Amino acid sequence: MTIDPAELADVTAALWEANLAFARRYPGDRGASQPVHTFIEGAQHFAADVAARRGAQALEALDAYAGTVATFGTALGLSTHPSLELIERRVREKLAREPIEDYRIDFEDGFGVRSDADEDARVDMVAEEIARGKRAGALAASIGVRIKALTDELHERSVRTLDRLITALVRADALPSEWIVTVPKVTVIQQVDYIVSVLAALERSLDLRRGTLRFEIMVEVPQAIIDASGRSLLPRMLDASDGRLTAIAFGTYDYTAACGITAAYQRLRHPACDFAKHMIQAAFAGTGVQIADGSTAFLPMPIHHGDVSLLSDAQRAENTAAIHAGWLVHFADVRHSLAGGFFQGWDLHAAQLVSRYAAVASFYLEGVELAGARLKTFLNRAANAKLVGGMLDEPATGQGLLGFFLRGVSAGALTEAQALELTGLTASELRDGSMVSILRRRGLAPGDAPISR
Repeated sequence: MTIDPAELADVTAALWEANLAFARRYPGDRGASQPVHTFIEGAQHFAADVAARRGAQALEALDAYAGTVATFGTALGLSTHPSLELIERRVREKLAREPIEDYRIDFEDGFGVRSDADEDARVDMVAEEIARGKRAGALAASIGVRIKALTDELHERSVRTLDRLITALVRADALPSEWIVTVPKVTVIQQVDYIVSVLAALERSLDLRRGTLRFEIMVEVPQAIIDASGRSLLPRMLDASDGRLTAIAFGTYDYTAACGITAAYQRLRHPACDFAKHMIQAAFAGTGVQIADGSTAFLPMPIHHGDVSLLSDAQRAENTAAIHAGWLVHFADVRHSLAGGFFQGWDLHAAQLVSRYAAVASFYLEGVELAGARLKTFLNRAANAKLVGGMLDEPATGQGLLGFFLRGVSAGALTEAQALELTGLTASELRDGSMVSILRRRGLAPGDAPISR
């Protein structure tokens, strides 16, 4: 080497520090599985067995309005899909086994405006139901609460609800292990500072381990994307989060309304939403903070209610058409989200669980053969590169393909056996979740290569 290393000492040290700082900020996925959805509804609807009840309601809707595989295909726009029967079976299996992956108890929009006494009473009832559900093993795998916005008018009520609820849960030894606080409508970074201080104070007062209480932020205003200074608030949300930020969720309807888009055109697939979500995606890529898309407000609900036997044939046909229309819109929204790299969304109604899981199953089943072939090719090329002394320079490619199978299996769209057969991985390799770790075990990566998740 003709360059004197001493001449590069200072710049080499600076490079090392910069690379280290980058690696700290962008560690990659946390390795934790991500739910395919968050089911949210007002706190007044919560009970210990709510997940099972919503699953039963979804199955009832499926049986009533798409009772055969052919009708299911028509209802979801999947009539010609080569895996139609398998998709329908996967949906039924998921609704019976795990209808809700993540549940949010809403004390904001879904709860409405109520007196302090009413909200306090509901908080106490929710705490009792969570405790009952935890003892019975009936709660969703992940659960949390959405508080009111941290505005001047509402922040005291928000903290009062949060304090009362978490205190009751801790004292009853009923705080769920996967417990998330959802903070809506964040407009200024001081609101993030505030919730961090509140959670830290609760941990100290309740003798909880530091970092136990975590939160997610809902992006629902354009000022979160670009603020008054012309900068994005998004990266600063992570900076201010004290390591507690788990996810960023997009609020479709508040965001589009704040952009001045009229109600008739407020929808998840609006270009304004795509712009905001691209910003979110870019800001949090590689940070380990998960991202979630918004909801579909066009619900699969019947027009005519009451005893079905008393409805006319025309009324029953109108109900079926209304349910199918709601399913089609939601299905298309979920597929749009998945194609855009948003693997989680928000659901508002039990019948949406049908279209959610149909969209998820179809997405993974359609891509599974190609993804399996590409992953096998990647591993073969890695082996060849090792054999000839070459260097594998795209581990992120393999990690992305591995992530496809991990998400598909976690969502119940794929089976582990199917993933192993198509990829050539072993069960332990698949469950490890790290491509660099897999390559290292196979002797195809340097022993000191960083493990990317």
